[in-house]
Amino acid sequence: MKIHILGIAGTFMSGIAILAKQKGHDVSGSDLANYDPIKSILEKNNIDVTIGHKIKDIKDKDLIIIGNVMTRGNSVIEYILKNKINFTSGPKWLYENILKNKKVIAISGTHGKTTTTSMIVHIMAKNKLNPSYLVGGDPKGNTSSVKLTKSEYFVIEADEYDTAFFDKQSKFMHYNPYILLINNIEFDHADIFDDIDDIKKQFHHLIKIVPQSGNIIYFKDDKNSSDLIKDGSWCGKTEINSDSIKIDFKLMQLEIDNKKFSLEDLPLIGQHNFKNYISAILAAKLDGVSINDSIESLKTFKGVRRRMELVLDNSNIKAYDDFAHHPTAIRLSCAAIKEKYFNKKILGLIELGSNTMSAGYHNDLLDSFKLLDQVFLLDREQAYKYENSFNSTES
Repeated sequence: MKIHILGIAGTFMSGIAILAKQKGHDVSGSDLANYDPIKSILEKNNIDVTIGHKIKDIKDKDLIIIGNVMTRGNSVIEYILKNKINFTSGPKWLYENILKNKKVIAISGTHGKTTTTSMIVHIMAKNKLNPSYLVGGDPKGNTSSVKLTKSEYFVIEADEYDTAFFDKQSKFMHYNPYILLINNIEFDHADIFDDIDDIKKQFHHLIKIVPQSGNIIYFKDDKNSSDLIKDGSWCGKTEINSDSIKIDFKLMQLEIDNKKFSLEDLPLIGQHNFKNYISAILAAKLDGVSINDSIESLKTFKGVRRRMELVLDNSNIKAYDDFAHHPTAIRLSCAAIKEKYFNKKILGLIELGSNTMSAGYHNDLLDSFKLLDQVFLLDREQAYKYENSFNSTES
């Protein structure tokens, strides 16, 4: 089948392209821009990409997969609709062609999805479960961002963003997971959600399709996640920070049914990564991997590019690149750096890259980097120098 993907250069849609190619289809795609690492990844998989969406590129195709960046009014979209060309969304194609025959482990939440997904893939691969997977990032080491195997397992980063202009439900509604991991729930994506209750509604829809034999992993002390579970669930539950599963960041310790496991030898820093470790270990446990085997596997996990990635290291300067796109994520990243380099001066360069951040929806943004000594806030049009004097009204 000849498949063309509109909006191919994102992490998710490029993953769909590679999976379709691995299924034996003739795949091409288009986007308004195509940068590395996606550009090189698609070239390596012999997938042709054109810059700009053109009607001539879709005329001989059997199926068009439409990304959620595409809107009505685009000439290619109007041509597809007028001429009744066969089209679908990326998430729907993924389920109908791959996921419906797999045991899906879905990793959701506002923060930590990419890293936790990569951790689970790493653990399962190290323990010979060889899962298929789709990660919304670039894992370091020998792990690619997407892979199709003969294993019964598929590990996927489950995003709550909408599916397509013709399907406004969250992408994760197409995945039908048997294990659902909810790292946390906070308000984000203000361009499509009105408030936190709007987001929780989508998560509750997702919970409704987890089978009775499945399991939901969540943190009891995350209020929005706990409230969500209280609203109703119909499967097994793994409740972290409960009577039977306790975690201690200061001791870097996991305790299950009074048995203690140390995580202090694991390489990634910060409380957020400690929680990511815990989530991954418990997800792997449900698939038969022992806690000790998971911990041993994670000792060789190198992390994900742009997730607290050390990109410069010399005697005088260390620089980290981090994708944090929400005040909570920024605060946790700053805390991790400050804890590791408590006696050093720390400069932060914070780009207001997400729609929600740059539009000013997060009132606690300025508080999120109090631990830093000096900060530059970078916006699309202006750059502000923000001194860490928080008594000033300057911004």
